[in-house]
Amino acid sequence: MEPFRVHEGLVAPLDRAQVDTDAIIPKQFMKTVQRSGLGPFLFDAWAHLDPGEPGMDTRQRRPNPDFVLNQPRYAGASVLLTRDNFGAGSSREHAPWALWDAGFRVLIGSGFADIFHNNCINNGLLLIALPAPQVQRLFEAVQARPGWALRVDLPAQRISAPDLPEIPFELDPFVKQRLLYGWDPVGLVLRHAEAIRAFEARHQHSSPWVFRSL
Repeated sequence: MEPFRVHEGLVAPLDRAQVDTDAIIPKQFMKTVQRSGLGPFLFDAWAHLDPGEPGMDTRQRRPNPDFVLNQPRYAGASVLLTRDNFGAGSSREHAPWALWDAGFRVLIGSGFADIFHNNCINNGLLLIALPAPQVQRLFEAVQARPGWALRVDLPAQRISAPDLPEIPFELDPFVKQRLLYGWDPVGLVLRHAEAIRAFEARHQHSSPWVFRSL
């Protein structure tokens, strides 16, 4: 996955708590095992007035004008502001795939579901949990200022904007290291490739009968 260092991007507010993964990407889109192509179906039941199905031509669909992310002022947003327990429900990895494919790189909220959090880290998305009062101030800022953007500095663990004091955030050191270096689960294993090869060579030498049928 891509290493994460510093990200600057437009902020979009999704002012809802307890958003589950079926709302992020509905169940009918779980037929695919491809990480790309899910972005147009993000929050599908909220974003459209007609039901979505895999393979649909999204240009023919009816967008919901009342859904916040359909507002032109949030087009191209890459930072999603949320409320508490975002990503609850099933463990589908399609949810972070859809968020990534839609262009989001940072999620900020007052809390995230555990499995969803881990799936996001495995796909290079940075999740930042802040106290509810700080999240509320961010909501007020983005709603009051069209085109409002944030700068997220992962090495310094700071969020900044031209009109706000810097906001420090906490992050597990191991999660931080993984994001900084772009280590997904496979990448973590491959860091030890030489040691694995050496172990296999020793094993084959000491127990040759195990390998005779291979």
